[in-house]
Amino acid sequence: MSKTPQTVASADGTPIAYEVTGDGPPVILVGGALDDRTSVAALAATLASRVTAIAYDRRGRGGSGDNADAFAVRPEIEDLAALIAVAGGRASLFGHSSGGVLALEAAVRGLPVERLAVYEPPFVVGGLRPLPAEGTAERIRTLIAEERRDDAVHLFLTEEASVPAETVDGLRAGPAWPFLARLAHTLPYDVAVCGPDLAVPVDRLATVAVPTLTMAGGASPAWLPAAAQAVAEAIPGASYLTVEGQDHGVLRDPQALRDPLLNFIAPACT
Repeated sequence: MSKTPQTVASADGTPIAYEVTGDGPPVILVGGALDDRTSVAALAATLASRVTAIAYDRRGRGGSGDNADAFAVRPEIEDLAALIAVAGGRASLFGHSSGGVLALEAAVRGLPVERLAVYEPPFVVGGLRPLPAEGTAERIRTLIAEERRDDAVHLFLTEEASVPAETVDGLRAGPAWPFLARLAHTLPYDVAVCGPDLAVPVDRLATVAVPTLTMAGGASPAWLPAAAQAVAEAIPGASYLTVEGQDHGVLRDPQALRDPLLNFIAPACT
């Protein structure tokens, strides 16, 4: 990948930074909360022998701007539309976590998606985890406005993502925390795309008409595989795959996703 990204203007004029690597059918890699294009860079390199992988900064992150007046889903859909145009007018999407929800939403809204793969979209089904406390989204926005980035990330991870507090405290003391805190101001986008109650939008997903693969890690908490399976059940013809030995941090082990994604996105090339 190049060190200096290219940019494309979204519908509202926001520059969206992206990097392209590889050759073959195009696939846009959509990171989740507290990710930027570097978070999917290793996956892009892993896939590059068979596909054209496009890693990008969701708006407000890395080299991308943010001209939106309010946190909403529509501008992020328009960002994906601009990237699909760069890719030649059609592209497959792979989304991780809330990036998977964004990819699903792009398909629901009729973007020219060739194939759709998502890993652990963080919906909540069957009461398998507590829902965020009422007012959590507003509290996150308030902390961001007050420049209390560390507290905003802590609140998001514990309430919105259901990460145990002791795990978050350990993460906060580690070397990765400053990277997460730098992206804290983008968290309301992830909250917006996942919805206030984190419910699987069954009726809307039933309109998706592109080949779809949902995945979850065999070592993930039960609520994440359950969500991925529920999404697959809601989309006509979709399939579900367990990635054995993996959890929500699968992007740190991109080889685990190589074969599932290449077999699905570019089966003739594997």
